[in-house]
Amino acid sequence: MSVSTVNGSASSVSSARWIQLVLGLVAMMSISSPQYVWTLFTKSFQDNLHTTLPAIQITFSILIVLQTWLSPAQGYLVDKFGPKLLIAVGCALSGLGWVASAYVTTLMGLYLTYGLFCGVGTGIVYVGIVGLMVRWFPEKRGFATGMVAAGYGFGAIATTFPIDTMLKSAGYQHTLVVFGIIMGVIGAAAALMLRTPTAADVLPPIPVTASKIDVAPKDMLKTKVFWLMFVMMTMMSTGGLMIISQFAAFSRDFGVANVMVLGFAALPLALTVDRITNGLTRPFFGWVSDRIGRENTMAIAFLLEAVSVTVMVLFRDNALVFVILSAVVFFGWGEIFSLFPSTLTDTFGTKNATTNYGFLYMAQGIGSVLGGPLAAWLHDATGSWLPVFGIIIACDALTGILALLVLKPLRKSYAGIA
Repeated sequence: MSVSTVNGSASSVSSARWIQLVLGLVAMMSISSPQYVWTLFTKSFQDNLHTTLPAIQITFSILIVLQTWLSPAQGYLVDKFGPKLLIAVGCALSGLGWVASAYVTTLMGLYLTYGLFCGVGTGIVYVGIVGLMVRWFPEKRGFATGMVAAGYGFGAIATTFPIDTMLKSAGYQHTLVVFGIIMGVIGAAAALMLRTPTAADVLPPIPVTASKIDVAPKDMLKTKVFWLMFVMMTMMSTGGLMIISQFAAFSRDFGVANVMVLGFAALPLALTVDRITNGLTRPFFGWVSDRIGRENTMAIAFLLEAVSVTVMVLFRDNALVFVILSAVVFFGWGEIFSLFPSTLTDTFGTKNATTNYGFLYMAQGIGSVLGGPLAAWLHDATGSWLPVFGIIIACDALTGILALLVLKPLRKSYAGIA
């Protein structure tokens, strides 16, 4: 085989994997709104169903629990049958959840549509695409998983203001139907062009900072390093989801939701800016971790999150500062979705990457329970959001410390990596 033929083949593979990255990014964007725009619908559902905020927030927990706790099974199916059809079905289910929830008249109906359909659908898509990208980019796992995870954060940027506008002009039911159809169709179309790398795809070698072994899920679950990562991701998920699920509620209580900032109401402006930083942080810190190490990057990002939440609470009555600091808060949180899957795959290998990450991703489900209804309950019981923010700050700081002092030596000892 000539050198030109080899170079041409390598170039073709390089183009193919970047195309797969873009397709994964589009599919992820299509499923982001059910989680990240949920806060805009809570009051409409609460008023229409004549119930309390904690009861409505159970929907959010169902969505995240199903998205995460079913992910090991979903990851196994993607590993076994390939990503194309399953991820397309997941995108369609996510859109269907929005359409169906527009017609519900009971809390149970809301749980079974928005919670069930969106939860199962987004879970299939999320874990499937992350598992696919760690295979296509063995030398850039942090960056690649960060990019597709950014799609999950960025997707709501394109929808926050249009949804907020349509909610005010046409009502929440029409809004759910229109955007549910749009998101479902776009996501399914992108998913149908996805594929896994084959033996013919010449990919870069695995770096020395990653383990060369492939660990099966049942063996991974017996290790201390996995359970440490699970606890750490649970704590970070709890803090972040407390802010995401309650954002509209506490911004109203702080008196800044409708204050005009740069010509926009503070709440939708903050939500839009937050989506930008929540998206940017994932490839950025993923890229950083490819260079300075996973645990070092975790410590920087998680401690940044603790400091930014503290300052945001201290200046909570200033709308401009609130918007700016909320953006920094999300910049310090969203990177968990690039750092944890890349760290896990570096430690336990690529063969079972999707299924393995499915087990770790269950930590997000625990975080949704603690961050959704329990946070709302704690606020109702104490009459203040300050205890909730105290928990967030403590979790962020402790996780950053654990990354450096415990995870780093433990993972090095287990996998024998540099």
